[in-house]
Amino acid sequence: MVIAAGADYYKVLGVGRSANEKEIKKQYKVLSKKYHPDKNPGNKEAADKFVEVAAAYEVLSDKEKRGIYDRYGEEGLKQQQQQGQGGFHDPFDIFSQFFGGGSRHAHAEQERRGPEIRMELEVTLEELYSGKSIEIEVSKQIVCPHCSGSGARSSEDVVTCSGCQGQGVKIVKHMLAPGMFQQFRQTCDQCGGKGKTIRAHCPVCHGTKVQRGSEQLTIVIEPGLADGSTIVFDGEGDEGPEVAAGDVVFEVRTRPHPTFERRQDALYTYVTITLEQALLGFDLEIKHLDGRAVKLTRGQDVTPFGFVQTLKGQGMPIKGSRGDYGDMFVEYKVAFPEKLSKDQRRFLELAFDVRAPFDETLGGTPVHQQQVLHDEM
Repeated sequence: MVIAAGADYYKVLGVGRSANEKEIKKQYKVLSKKYHPDKNPGNKEAADKFVEVAAAYEVLSDKEKRGIYDRYGEEGLKQQQQQGQGGFHDPFDIFSQFFGGGSRHAHAEQERRGPEIRMELEVTLEELYSGKSIEIEVSKQIVCPHCSGSGARSSEDVVTCSGCQGQGVKIVKHMLAPGMFQQFRQTCDQCGGKGKTIRAHCPVCHGTKVQRGSEQLTIVIEPGLADGSTIVFDGEGDEGPEVAAGDVVFEVRTRPHPTFERRQDALYTYVTITLEQALLGFDLEIKHLDGRAVKLTRGQDVTPFGFVQTLKGQGMPIKGSRGDYGDMFVEYKVAFPEKLSKDQRRFLELAFDVRAPFDETLGGTPVHQQQVLHDEM
């Protein structure tokens, strides 16, 4: 990844040098959405800015990198990279951590992580067709900002444990028999193995080291996203003072739709037509998921009950493709009349060459009556 030489990362993100992690994260979210290449197609300046914003966030959100940058500037970071101590990540990886999808880099196996927060996300079929950005506030556990997770009133209130002298373990002797002892080590019961105890607790979290907080997340629903898909926000879950934050995982669930049923990339629907339309053809319209009208046309061919018409390219967007769509399948149901009038019945008998019963009130012969009825119609 190429970064402009001499970039002022604080200026890039628009934050002061004393900005905390929350302020840096907030600014990154705003700017990365503003300059994302998908929102600025063909704009090289915006694409470069997107990369620069990601680099600034990566440095300022990492305590070690930020410390080196503050002391030695970009030259110090370059020397660190040359020594093989980590370069910049893919800016799209960083973006996906905030707006769903998770990082493409696997978590380190030895890293302890907090619990995962899983939630169902109900979306409409229209949102899955056209795509949408959804803002949602997630309640979670955060490290106490007052004591930074120490649980103490101040750094001076964290003292060496008197029970183990800071070792975290005690040497215990157990008598097996007169004059015979077994010696073993056990975790210090005063400090819990930490080697430190707290003299005065934090007035905000009262020594718990954490408190409840919330985080605003922007979920990007991509057109064609499948039902049951998971959208992962890496490291946005519950925080803890001694563990890395867990993930927030949203599982997509589609609300039932009154008109369409989705089956993978295809859309299915049912349309009811009259007997007349089934026999003589029709021109109809149905409303698509994006609001436009879709024409349904049947010419002189008879449309039997259960007939399925295929409309190419009128289904769901195919995720990952370049503008490809699935098909729409329309199954027709024919609504038969509850009863026929005399004239309708006679007309159908003539149309299908069915000999009608002789009606004495009309006079003439049966054949003559059919010809009269035909002429009248």
